[in-house]
Amino acid sequence: MNTPAFTSLIGALACAGLLCLPTAARAQPADEPGPETPADGRPPQPLWEAGLAAFGAQSPAYPGARQRTRNAIVLPYLLYRGRVLRAEQGTVGVRAAKTERMELDVGFAGSFGSAASDNDARRGLPNIGTLVEFGPRLRWRLGSAFGGNLGAAVPLRGVFDLNNGFEYRGMALEPSIRWGRRAAGFNYGASLGLLIADERLADTFYGVAPVFATASRPAYVAQAGLVATRLSFNLSRRLGPDWVVFGFARVDSVRGAANESSPLVDKTRGTAVGLGVSWTFARSDRPAER
Repeated sequence: MNTPAFTSLIGALACAGLLCLPTAARAQPADEPGPETPADGRPPQPLWEAGLAAFGAQSPAYPGARQRTRNAIVLPYLLYRGRVLRAEQGTVGVRAAKTERMELDVGFAGSFGSAASDNDARRGLPNIGTLVEFGPRLRWRLGSAFGGNLGAAVPLRGVFDLNNGFEYRGMALEPSIRWGRRAAGFNYGASLGLLIADERLADTFYGVAPVFATASRPAYVAQAGLVATRLSFNLSRRLGPDWVVFGFARVDSVRGAANESSPLVDKTRGTAVGLGVSWTFARSDRPAER
């Protein structure tokens, strides 16, 4: 893991801040455009914030894997809420367009890798490296529902492997519908989405080249299409002005997915959970720009 590419990841996440954490760690209750002055009467958000975040998670090595991975990370973060330049709520870089109901920006995501030696189905295959994704994202505010805010997001991201010199791994499309609410001092929400991959990215997780085939693991050519259906839940609570605790849970299903028949799929359903805390040690007096 100690490669120049992984060092670049640390730098990127330090600049992106809570972008690497689940929605529960952020102030916006649903992943859709919203004003910088909260509707519940709280003060406007500051233009920038800096702090530290600690986060741990346990999840399947990839959708359909039986083996699980456990990871923990502590990083500095910086949030910036300029009119055009943004670093918050999964956005890194430029907010290209915004209306009352729609926003187009550049989104960021990432996932830890897993060693093939720790996975019975993948033993002998190449490792899955630490992956970083970025690309355009379109978000809509759909209105109020069930006492909260309903939104939709359609990110399209290129995927790169930081353990292999930032090698291009393919494209991912992840449309979702999200709901969030604030009540009794808690932010909580849920989302339902699809993870769709092109053939190159699907091959990273599910392909078996003939050279790696065995008696129990036949060669397999991965197909583009649905990777998993995802149902996620998140919860956070602010403890004073500077501390936030947060957690998430997610259920992934590969039933009906394009590569459900891959020999690398051990089970059709998996769960992921995570817990973290963030501390803000500095913020601007100037409010965020709309």
